[in-house]
Amino acid sequence: MNSPSFECFDLAQTVRSIATAVGVGEQQARAAIELLEDGNTLPFIARYRKEATKGLDETQLRLIEDALAKAHELAKRKTTILKTIDQLGLLTPALRQQIEQCDDKIVLEDLYLPYKPKRRTRAAMARERGLQPLADLLQKQQPLRPSRTEVIRPFINPENEVPDEEAALAGACDILAEQWAENVQTRSWLNEQSQRFGRIHSQVKRGKQDEGEKYEMYFDHEEAASRIPSHRLLAMKRGEAEGLLKVSLKLDEEIVLRKLKSRLSLNHQFELHSLMEQTAEDCYQRLLLPAAESTLLQERKEKADEEAIQVFSQNLRELLLAAPAGPKVTMGIDPGFRTGCKVAIVDGTGKYLESTAIYPTPPRNDIDGATKTLKQLMERHQVELIAIGNGTASRETDAFVTALLNDWNSQHQDQPPVLKVVVSESGASIYSASELAAREYPDLDVTVRGAICIAHRLQDPLAELVKIDPKSIGVGQYQHDVNQSQLRHGLDREVQSCVNMVGVDVNMASSSLLAHVAGIGPKLAEKIVEHRDDQGRYASRAALMKVPKLGKKVFEQAAGFLRIRDGKHPLDNSAVHPESYHIVETMAAQLGVETRQLVGNESLVSKLKAEEFVTPECGLPTVVDILAELAKPGRDPRSEFKVAQFSENVNEITDLKPGMILEGVITNVTKFGAFIDLGVHQDGLIHISELADRYVSSPSEVVSLGDIVRVKVLEVDVQRKRIAVSRKQA
Repeated sequence: MNSPSFECFDLAQTVRSIATAVGVGEQQARAAIELLEDGNTLPFIARYRKEATKGLDETQLRLIEDALAKAHELAKRKTTILKTIDQLGLLTPALRQQIEQCDDKIVLEDLYLPYKPKRRTRAAMARERGLQPLADLLQKQQPLRPSRTEVIRPFINPENEVPDEEAALAGACDILAEQWAENVQTRSWLNEQSQRFGRIHSQVKRGKQDEGEKYEMYFDHEEAASRIPSHRLLAMKRGEAEGLLKVSLKLDEEIVLRKLKSRLSLNHQFELHSLMEQTAEDCYQRLLLPAAESTLLQERKEKADEEAIQVFSQNLRELLLAAPAGPKVTMGIDPGFRTGCKVAIVDGTGKYLESTAIYPTPPRNDIDGATKTLKQLMERHQVELIAIGNGTASRETDAFVTALLNDWNSQHQDQPPVLKVVVSESGASIYSASELAAREYPDLDVTVRGAICIAHRLQDPLAELVKIDPKSIGVGQYQHDVNQSQLRHGLDREVQSCVNMVGVDVNMASSSLLAHVAGIGPKLAEKIVEHRDDQGRYASRAALMKVPKLGKKVFEQAAGFLRIRDGKHPLDNSAVHPESYHIVETMAAQLGVETRQLVGNESLVSKLKAEEFVTPECGLPTVVDILAELAKPGRDPRSEFKVAQFSENVNEITDLKPGMILEGVITNVTKFGAFIDLGVHQDGLIHISELADRYVSSPSEVVSLGDIVRVKVLEVDVQRKRIAVSRKQA
């Protein structure tokens, strides 16, 4: 006899619900889902399968991918629940239909609750004493015949811990309270009340007032659950996790209990009506309210996590796509006081050349020696850029380098001026001590690796930052408090999107960078680099097929995002996918030129009409993309490199005065405002209300990570290290 099937994933229903939720057509949703289920990556689908999805962009595809994952998760949970209830012999056709048609995970768990294995509850102990039949009688709330005493007497058994009528009724009411609390409609009703009218309350725990100063505003704080901002909820939950706060749900109990009693205690003529009302109140206080509180806080926490991860992802994206300084000889300086400043030189390709240490800062203050050393290095390697880390001793080092460059550039006016830039070193120390850094620079000290990392961040932020765990980059909002697996998935997806948007030079890229190319991953990335080291540079994209484990599917996903400079095929250094090379060859033939002559020749490309090259296999969107790429092949989508000019007279927070107008760099964007580096070791805050002269609903509307903006200093609190600034009238 075959066991029943409990497979619950319904593709047609999933397509319909996802299409509605995302706001796309069912055909688009189905095409995207089928492509995802077939193992295609988001960057590949967004760029090279526009015909199938009718132009869905990466944002829409992400929503579909997330919704699809949730649909699979829900279907898997349904299957588990159905199997469990079936094994108990309690699965009825009606219950099975309810479970299969349920599309809400909270309601699904409520349906399962009566059948879920429980700890030994008061109701369970009452059942063991044989009081279930009495609870069933009370549930009906009908007159007890022939009399209350006669009905209850059979359940009294001192040996079974039911010594009298009062004990029998108490046990039966415990059973009744649990049954009421497990009713799906009742739980759904209270959840709705919580969502609409509930308030989230945080309170300091007894004796913790002196320990939780940073949570002082949450010592007795309350606001509507439906409107609480994500950052405040996460702050409350962090305080609770640290044992300082208690976070709870508040409802208007008088109103809720009145409504609940009217739902549960139905017969006012019932002789035990007052007992039923007491049982309803017990059910609410002991079972329903804690369950509703747990559900509401979980839902709000999930929403707060999503918002925080979205903010983190957007900040990370802007940091990864920051303008690269480009292939220039760069000096990286990792500032320090007692141990001095570590200096490393890298060439235009990022190759390490030389390193040393200088001591221009206290306690040694060897300005002359440091000046002589740096000038010799600059002369020897023709340095074009200087990158200074923004950590300890950054401003002092920056002031020293500024004076040095003023002298250097005045003496070398026949050459382009050497520029210096202060760059973020968040996560650089983690990279320097990592296994990856040890493999890249096995013979160098950790501090030298840090200086190299700082130089690389200026040359190409994306290529260097992919070597670091995104959580260590420091652009998140409560990143340690959110769901860590969701955070990693969201950030990894953002990194992959940025890497594929820019494209990767397969003959220059590290395995860390290659690992984020669509379809490749860490292990295959290492094999690509190993093959390159053993066999020499790749002469074409097709040569990648010789890498062990790199099959047709991986090549299809990755090829369009990989670049081969000066390769055999002119299109190998463009975003044109190899599957479309024949289209370009047809275009070239129509113009009577070689393919190589067409690549990068805007005047020739302008003579082509996209409609003439559409085929059943290659639609208009792909042809339009091909023409755009031919006009400007391999164009870097990142913005032009610019340098912020910090005030030379402002080095410490004590130098700041209200009313000052300063230039700075946006270092973090949150829901409540943006942080800005003014060059004083402590970021200032531009509150959301000070970001623009108009109303701003989200800071990301007006500023992005890395933006160079002018601000006016409003307030400086030296003791608390807080700086308030404004973009208004700055």
